Amino acid sequence: MAQFSGGGYLTFGILVLLGTRVPATLARGPRGGALQHGQSGTLPRFLEEPVDAYIVKSNPIKLRCRARPALQIFFKCNGEWVHQSQHVSQEHTDLGTGLKNREVTINVSRQQVEDFHGPEDYWCLCVAWSHLGTSKSRKATVRIAYLRKNFEQDPQGTEVPLDGMIVLHCRPPEGVPAAEVEWLKNEEPLDSSSSDDIGPQSRGGHNLIVSEARLFDSGNYTCVASNIVARRRSATATVVVYVNGGWSSWTDWSPCNVRCGRGVQKRSRTCTNPAPLGGGAFCEGMSVQKSTCNTLCPVDGGWAEWSEWSACGSDCERQRGRECTAPEPKHGGRLCDGVALATDNCTGGLCTQNRKLLHDAEPQGVESSGDVALYSGLAAGVVTVVLLIVAVTLYRRSQSQYGVDVIDSSALTGGFQSFSFKTCRQANPLLINSSMQPDLTVSRTYTSPMCFQDSVDKELMAERSLLDPLPDVKVKGVAERAEYHVTSHPQTFPRGPAPDYRGVVVGMTLGRGGQNLLAPQVSSPPGRRLNRATAVFGHAGGRLVVPNTGISLLVPHGGIAEDTTWETYMNIHQEDSSDVSEEGPEIFLSPAVTYGPPGLRLSCPVAMTVAHCAEVAADNWTVRLKRQLQDNKWEEVVSVDADSTSCYCLLEPHRCHVLLGHPGRYALVGEPLNQDAAKRLRLAAFGSPDAGNPLGFSLRVYCVDDTPHAFQEVAVGERSRGGQLLEEPKTMLFRGNTFSLQVSIQDVPQLLWSIKPFTTCQEFSFAQVWAGEQRPLRCAFSLERYNHSSSQLSCKIAVRQVKGEERILQVYTSVVESEKGAVPFFTQSDCTITSQTGSRAFKIPPSIRQRISATFDTANAKGKDWRLLAQKLHIDRNLSYFACQESPSSVILSLWEAQHQDSGDLDSLASALEEISKVQTPRTSTLSCSRKDSEFAQLG
Repeated sequence: MAQFSGGGYLTFGILVLLGTRVPATLARGPRGGALQHGQSGTLPRFLEEPVDAYIVKSNPIKLRCRARPALQIFFKCNGEWVHQSQHVSQEHTDLGTGLKNREVTINVSRQQVEDFHGPEDYWCLCVAWSHLGTSKSRKATVRIAYLRKNFEQDPQGTEVPLDGMIVLHCRPPEGVPAAEVEWLKNEEPLDSSSSDDIGPQSRGGHNLIVSEARLFDSGNYTCVASNIVARRRSATATVVVYVNGGWSSWTDWSPCNVRCGRGVQKRSRTCTNPAPLGGGAFCEGMSVQKSTCNTLCPVDGGWAEWSEWSACGSDCERQRGRECTAPEPKHGGRLCDGVALATDNCTGGLCTQNRKLLHDAEPQGVESSGDVALYSGLAAGVVTVVLLIVAVTLYRRSQSQYGVDVIDSSALTGGFQSFSFKTCRQANPLLINSSMQPDLTVSRTYTSPMCFQDSVDKELMAERSLLDPLPDVKVKGVAERAEYHVTSHPQTFPRGPAPDYRGVVVGMTLGRGGQNLLAPQVSSPPGRRLNRATAVFGHAGGRLVVPNTGISLLVPHGGIAEDTTWETYMNIHQEDSSDVSEEGPEIFLSPAVTYGPPGLRLSCPVAMTVAHCAEVAADNWTVRLKRQLQDNKWEEVVSVDADSTSCYCLLEPHRCHVLLGHPGRYALVGEPLNQDAAKRLRLAAFGSPDAGNPLGFSLRVYCVDDTPHAFQEVAVGERSRGGQLLEEPKTMLFRGNTFSLQVSIQDVPQLLWSIKPFTTCQEFSFAQVWAGEQRPLRCAFSLERYNHSSSQLSCKIAVRQVKGEERILQVYTSVVESEKGAVPFFTQSDCTITSQTGSRAFKIPPSIRQRISATFDTANAKGKDWRLLAQKLHIDRNLSYFACQESPSSVILSLWEAQHQDSGDLDSLASALEEISKVQTPRTSTLSCSRKDSEFAQLG
């Protein structure tokens, strides 16, 4: 800041001299002129002193002083006088007192503060002069305001039980002035004085503490720090309040399951007291109890011998009787059939009654006697057959060498419960939907396709008596939690850059024993979105899912060596069919999926599930699994219908399950065998107002492969441009008959809307649709309404292949609605949890899986081995692949797990085990393992 010159000091000297002489002059005379103008003999008193200030960005600040009475006011900063030219002064006289008020302001710039280097902060004060002397104001400091970007401590997500304590720590970024902290819950400010937003809470410094957590305390919490410069948000912490399940009371025992003899009765209980909520643990113990029961067999009544005939009476009749005492009916048995009293004419028909021969009246009891013999014979036959069936059943059970847990489905259906999961989290992959309170009061069965809900303890119970015949394998009671954030373990491989298995940039990692693993880095093709999921798996295995794409990877239990973890990943690439084969009509039927790292070592194959768009109901395709080499060429691994010992493919109508032993990039490709070969297309119509025309409306129609990944790309793009889904997507078959695809708009109200000429029908060539030369395939229709009163649009979109199928999309929408629902990716909520580890990732509990494998891996005289298990699970093709595995049964169960990841029950496995228990014929077929695919085995 500029300092005073010599002239400035002279001015101050004159002012000081006047200050000492003028009071003396005034004192000598009566009321002088000065007193008449209100200049009383007092020191200046500050009416306004300079206050501490902060410089925001490059904006200068003003310091202000006001004193009365004051002849002059000057600022002094950092011990030096501020130049007079930098002062802005104002002076006026108080009419009430006649004293002079003087106000002075100066500007302080950022440059001045930055150039000052002293032991303390930049400061200024003001000095005021009157006739009696000077007065000094307080010091005002001037500092440069700032707020750093990174929080010193972000709040961390947590899971707490009901009525537990929630503690969220927050240390705001460094700043001047110090930042103030507030908390947001689901993007809404948290009112600490209200108990409606959150349970009883307190603040420890900047921390948020909830002493008694309630269910509605679950949500996304964000720490917000702000000062006069900026406002910073911490990472969002997801808090889940869970309730552990509790058993209800036992029901009454059911009736005995047999009508006669020894049987079984059951009673059950449910895990609803309370039901597990928010990821709470499922109840431990059995949900069903069984007990033996004995039911007294019913005894049907039987007739005793007839008594002797009575004497002939006056009515010419005689009688005899019998009793139902041989035996008496007991325990609900049937009464005797027939008559108990028989009557007969005792005169040979010579005696008459009412002038008629008695033999004209039909004798009683004769026909009934024949019925008694018939019914008695039938009853004896029925009893004999029942006893024979019971004896054969008991004999077969006593001769079976398998335990009930392998034969009886109750080991899988009665011993386990459906798994409960929390509601799906949406939006940000690590957050619950920030715009909506998560509904954790309802548990539901896991049925969402290819999407993890947050998992619960799934180490379910089986009756110990059912498992006794199997090898003694202890059941573990603890399962790992689902992985939300993946951090590298000190022994996690690899530690280098995450590879994508093709390219030239190489990162080096170390495996066990210091072995080098070369990890080529992949550069994703320009313009393509890269979908990726990663997780750290160990010996317990797990499942990795790329959300909303229909693609997952299952790493079996024991596939990774103990005390070793691998950071496993999956990438999805949408390839052009022009790259798959230089010659031939092959096209991609699925996205290309890469899993790694390349140096991943497995003791058993992983199961990869990939969605495809081929119509495989008819045999019109040759479907192959191909792998991309480092020179970007694709090499055939196996044909889906062929046998191989290096790879196994199980093709379903909408997806394919592949057992792989080597990381890499894989894709399903198809070669049409005839013109009837078809691929499925998904059709969707989106619309949005025309930004450049207030009366315009843009309608866009997409025709993409019917895979979740392809439609996800469309939905993401439309969401970014504000598009709205106008009709539920539909599927159609597009056949390989070389004919094009036509999209037309029909039934547009001509009096309300206009459309550009020659755009009502648009066409795509066969190659564009069949080979995916344009992704995504889209056509647009631009409409314009004649006036603002036309708010409704109704029309039809017809999509048809020439000489093929046709689909109609009915559009009916309001074009003036300000808000509509977001574009759905799928019918279920967006899922963002990409991995589960340990027993939570599998439908079959580890203990049951180990016992089934131990039972069926060993051949026996009755042929009940892994071959029969594969047959009953409908996985009986290419059995030579399983014969080459160390544990064929375990690999078969892994494939079954991949097949049934969408359902939460074990019915099909239980049914297969029941069918196996009924098989009596020994199997004599044998399989040999021949390593024919050595070239493929060397690629890994």
